[in-house]
Amino acid sequence: MDKIANGVWRLRGGEPERHTPVSLRETEIRYEELDRLDCPGVSPVPESEISIHHTARGVKIELPLRAEEQIYGFGLQLHRVNHTGRKKVMRVNSDPVTDTGDSHAPVPFYVSTGGYGVYIDTSRYAAFYCGTNLRKGASEHKSAEQKEVATSEIELYGYQAAEGDRTMVIDVPAAQGIDIYLFEGPDLKTAVQRYNLFSGGGCLPPVWGLGVWYRAYSAAKREDVMRLAGQFREDRMPVDVFGFEPGWQTKAYSCSFVWDEGRFSGHEDMLKQLYGMNFRINLWEHLFVHPTSPMYPELLPHSGNYEVWEGLVPDLSVKEAKDVFAGHHLKEFVEKGISGFKLDECDSSDFVHSNWSFPDTTEFPSGMDGEQMHNQLGTLYQAAVQAPFETAGRRTWSQVRASGALASPYPFVLYSDLYDHEVFIRGVVNAGFSGLLWTPEVRQAESAEDLIRRIQTTIFSPLALLNCWRILNPPWMQVDREKNVKGEFLDNYEEVRDICRKLFETRMSLIPYLYASFASYYFDGIPPFRALVMDYPDDPGTYGIEDAYMMGDRMLVAPLITGRTMRSVYLPRGCWRDFWTGELYEGGRTYTVEPELDRIPVYVKENSLLPLAKPMEFVADNAVFEITVKAYGNEPQDFELFEDDGTSFAYRDGGFNRVRLSWQPNGDAAGSSSRSGAYEGTQYRIIGWEHIV
Repeated sequence: MDKIANGVWRLRGGEPERHTPVSLRETEIRYEELDRLDCPGVSPVPESEISIHHTARGVKIELPLRAEEQIYGFGLQLHRVNHTGRKKVMRVNSDPVTDTGDSHAPVPFYVSTGGYGVYIDTSRYAAFYCGTNLRKGASEHKSAEQKEVATSEIELYGYQAAEGDRTMVIDVPAAQGIDIYLFEGPDLKTAVQRYNLFSGGGCLPPVWGLGVWYRAYSAAKREDVMRLAGQFREDRMPVDVFGFEPGWQTKAYSCSFVWDEGRFSGHEDMLKQLYGMNFRINLWEHLFVHPTSPMYPELLPHSGNYEVWEGLVPDLSVKEAKDVFAGHHLKEFVEKGISGFKLDECDSSDFVHSNWSFPDTTEFPSGMDGEQMHNQLGTLYQAAVQAPFETAGRRTWSQVRASGALASPYPFVLYSDLYDHEVFIRGVVNAGFSGLLWTPEVRQAESAEDLIRRIQTTIFSPLALLNCWRILNPPWMQVDREKNVKGEFLDNYEEVRDICRKLFETRMSLIPYLYASFASYYFDGIPPFRALVMDYPDDPGTYGIEDAYMMGDRMLVAPLITGRTMRSVYLPRGCWRDFWTGELYEGGRTYTVEPELDRIPVYVKENSLLPLAKPMEFVADNAVFEITVKAYGNEPQDFELFEDDGTSFAYRDGGFNRVRLSWQPNGDAAGSSSRSGAYEGTQYRIIGWEHIV
């Protein structure tokens, strides 16, 4: 076993495969940041307790799993948070309808409440048996009472695994060897930090990316786009990013990556008008390259031996293919002001629609087969699209339908073609265990109430997005698809619009707080959105919570589902304040709350400083946020805002400030701020303080 960084250990068994997430990575381990984390300095799992065996199937790994340990992680899991006693298969799948481990973003990494993490470096469809079985003979010495067996299906279905120490069994097919990486704690959150810093650290979005997003009707034309854009500004609806769906291209399935002048005549003039209205533009695409694309001839020799939708599947692990793909995006889009992309259809949509992806037997020029490429495609795609923004020297905040291991440095947020609100909330809870980000975007709504409840969740998420590809007009005017397209609007649409505007403004007020949380992600590897158990691993009350999460260090979000007028909320130890009213709650208890329609249950830790900005309609370049700081309790802890130009990569070389907010303990209801750093501009202006006791 080798120590490869502070708190990170590697154990090798046999000869690992040539193509793994670590061998394909393009990001560097953040050694300096890892060195700042305290740790015991010994492997969290002794080498003597780990077994690696080569079998006819591939590689079998066994690690100890103590009776009290709870297991989390495995990427974007939409059906369960606590995986103890479950089997999980790391297979990318756009339609994960059951709790098998299939996911838009499977990651062979898990963390334990025992205070450590384990990463298996493979792109295979590895299976993890999280204490599901006892070894042969382990039950022989139990008492007669303990050895009772089920005598009916009802008893069997209710069977609970025996208490006591168990084993984590991992099956990696086809491999002849494997690298296992172990991440020390001493607690669960620190183990996740180490994994993210090992991956290259977290991503830092541009400030405008934390505003409100709107994706337009898939069949929209230039006049539809300009009408919507004008309507948003006229109605003072905060919107920063305007997204185009497939119709902007001459061919979309597969993609030409060329503007359709039939729908968008004079598209460059249209873009200039939108830029002049302070919209950032995001373009939908997918990876498969149509024969009419300018990239096709150069990508032909660097693609897999099967097509998808009559288009090439470029092998983006090959430098020549990546350079062609990135170069086209740089010249045709990024240099012309496009701010980001929606990377669709890269999540192996061949389980329901069999011709939507390539076979596992596909051969790629790099030597990868289809199985490996399916699990690797999302991260390779992100790296290729990130490259032109690196060349241009400006940040993007984009979307992707698939991701995987070591993806935390990429500025992409996962989304789905699923629609269930509860599933979407669980995605926010789970993503933070594995260096991923997820948006519970608003894709459809059954009623005005449903629309508002879904918007509430997305404004308290990594990316506040309304994906209105199915409707011609804004959803607050009409949620029914057919009526919306026909122009038949709700009688009370102005009332619904005003509630939506208030929610959008709440999102805009949270941008400085969110930006500071993402700075902690970049520098320290702390996920900005995470499960409660990550902050409270010693509180069993948090172990199974799937419908509430931390947003930054100081806010707890507990979304409400449509049709429910109340919900129960467990607040961990300590004291908490209602975000909207300031009401005080004692932690370590479960409360039943019944919020009004325009409010989502959100709580702030007592003795916190919370910076809230005056809402803007958009975040312009060099925008200055006017901030009122809310001080909760009698001894609020200091808070640090992260200040830079908000768009470039200068922060990587120290071009930023720390703006420290402090509360004066003398009872004068006043606070102070101080700056330190090399950034010469001003992003924040403190205009007031509010004491909440």
